[in-house]
Amino acid sequence: MASMQLGLVGLGKMGGNMRERIRRAGHTVIGYDRNPEVSDVASLAELVEKLEGPRVVWVMVPAGAATQSTVDELKELLSEGDLVVDGGNSRWTDDEKHAAELAERGIGFVDAGVSGGVWGLENGYALMVGGSDADIAKVKPVFDALKPEGDFGYVHAGKVGAGHFSKMVHNGIEYAMMQAYAEGWELLEAADSVTDVREVFRSWQEGTVIRSWLLDLAVNALDDDEHLDKLRGFA
Repeated sequence: MASMQLGLVGLGKMGGNMRERIRRAGHTVIGYDRNPEVSDVASLAELVEKLEGPRVVWVMVPAGAATQSTVDELKELLSEGDLVVDGGNSRWTDDEKHAAELAERGIGFVDAGVSGGVWGLENGYALMVGGSDADIAKVKPVFDALKPEGDFGYVHAGKVGAGHFSKMVHNGIEYAMMQAYAEGWELLEAADSVTDVREVFRSWQEGTVIRSWLLDLAVNALDDDEHLDKLRGFA
């Protein structure tokens, strides 16, 4: 696999681990974050200056105003033929807007739905991406570095917006599953006949149709706090 150079904006829990995983695959990553303790450069302008053209800059910041301001700044800093990847949780309709804004300067755009959380550094990240074939090809070595080993965990879902639309549906399924596990736990906790809710959950980890990684995480949480006494009603 050919080595490539990437600019990465946003080095939080996800972005920081992604930088490390990409570097482990042999690529060069120049990261920028407002926190100077984790940033490789002092500014977004310096990041762009250090990248060789044609540049690829991956944005990993919160959706909404933070992403918009980063795209606006990159539009002024990048050149024709460069490419921006939005790997945050942006609304898919914003992708079309960002792609059109960047296209005014001849800058390409790819949206990437990223799943894997803090475990992605070791396990890999599931990637759902949207954009033209040509733009996707420019980032493919990085996608290959980030995805889990094996044949699955990556899809070119369609045109611009398809990646974040797919991730939105993914998140809806995820939240519904978590809600179902939570309601199941609450019902079991309230039943006088059930004396070991934690072990009931553990028994579901093998051989049942509701086994999943989310269930495994729920069992881990119950091992740490059997009756979830430390849990508070906010995320």
